[in-house]
Amino acid sequence: MRLNEITYTDAKPVEGYGPGFFRIGGLVIIGGVFTGPTGTYKWNGYDEPEPLLRLVKHIDVLFLGTGAEISHIPENFRSILEEAGFALDVMASASAARTYNVLLSEGRRIALAMLPI
Repeated sequence: MRLNEITYTDAKPVEGYGPGFFRIGGLVIIGGVFTGPTGTYKWNGYDEPEPLLRLVKHIDVLFLGTGAEISHIPENFRSILEEAGFALDVMASASAARTYNVLLSEGRRIALAMLPI
């Protein structure tokens, strides 16, 4: 039997979402959001990579939800994150939330940034 050590952090699961909001760990955020091992915060989108950059030493993968549908992210935003060392997985926000919850339950080192649906 293989045993893996799990380190619990301040990461909370995504409990719900709807037009313009997300509910994470009992907290409702209107607009964009990022969440991970350091907590949950409002995020203003692609023009604000700085808060995400603080996560790089705490995570292995950043899931990026692009809204109601998957879309390309701005090249300059992508290059800032990749140069910082992020493994980036881009998908629609609903898919990103579900994937994040599954991997969070497995104790993975992940974070999530989403634009509203």
